[in-house]
Amino acid sequence: MRAINNMNFKPKKIMKKVSTLFLAMISIFAFSSCDNAELGPVMSTTPGLPSITSPQPGESYILTEEAAEDTLLTIEWTEPDYGFPTATNFIVEMGKTDADFAEPIKIGTTTETSYSVTVAGMNNRLLAAGYPFGQQATLEFRVVASINDSLSANVSEAIPLTFTPYEVIIVYPEIYVPGGYQAASGYTTNWEPAVAPALTSANSDGKYEGYVYFNDPNSFFKFTDERNWTDGDWGDNGADGILDPGGANIEMINAGYYKINVDLNALTYSVLNTTWGVIGDATANGWDSDQDMTYDPAAKVWTITTDLAGGKYIKFRANDAWNVEYGDDEGNGNLDFKGSNILVEETGNYTVTLNLSEYPYTYTLTKN
Repeated sequence: MRAINNMNFKPKKIMKKVSTLFLAMISIFAFSSCDNAELGPVMSTTPGLPSITSPQPGESYILTEEAAEDTLLTIEWTEPDYGFPTATNFIVEMGKTDADFAEPIKIGTTTETSYSVTVAGMNNRLLAAGYPFGQQATLEFRVVASINDSLSANVSEAIPLTFTPYEVIIVYPEIYVPGGYQAASGYTTNWEPAVAPALTSANSDGKYEGYVYFNDPNSFFKFTDERNWTDGDWGDNGADGILDPGGANIEMINAGYYKINVDLNALTYSVLNTTWGVIGDATANGWDSDQDMTYDPAAKVWTITTDLAGGKYIKFRANDAWNVEYGDDEGNGNLDFKGSNILVEETGNYTVTLNLSEYPYTYTLTKN
């Protein structure tokens, strides 16, 4: 009986162990199933790249002012497959050909798979990037896709498109500088706002700048908002640099070619007497000293005739110092304050002109 009892006992113990193991496996499976459910969908490691489907590479567009508000083109593309529904951010960019988008220009941002650009919108971007109106410009376009900042973006292959922009004449806000100096300084009639030199607000922010020539010492002037006296004027009652509506005439004690700044927000003004020169490694004295220019009151430009070395550079600066100097960022003949060096392409004798009489300021290099 004792042997039989032992036989009955061992199977029960084994069954208990099997049952316990079975329950443990079920628990592990259940836990694992819940854990996988909580993970949700897994992002694809190969979502692919967006691909521009329209327009076709190489298409060409001639832009016109008459169609400025019309849609020029709609860029369309395919969306990467991230393996689950997500809001993808797309940036449409353009860049110079063969520059590998070193300095991309943003066209627009969207979560859709298309983006439309108006004629005026593209024209303004081209002109702002320094492309001259009336000439063909070929640029590359691409689409950059991303779902968050922590993941690498997916970038489409670039396509080339060609545009011919049109000229846009920008009208900048101006104020005027009439005074008793005008006739002797080449501005026709004394105290006449209609023919007085202008100061320009390049950023339309109430801050004005310009250059005015005073041929004689102890000359007087004021500022007007319009080319007349009826819309008001500003003078300076205390000769303290503070403008007063309808105030006293302002005296320019010394003759000279003055840079004048006016801030109508703060009602202040400042003047700086300037002489101008050309400097650079293209000139005889290199970057060490200026080649002095001469002012022509009739033409209202500074000029110099001098030898320049090809493949080297020049800039324009005032008063033999670097406080006020101009270069050319876009190589388009317009001057930029503290802008890039100006390349002289060929060695030769040049007549160089600097025109600060109106904005934008310009220059020319004419080989003799």
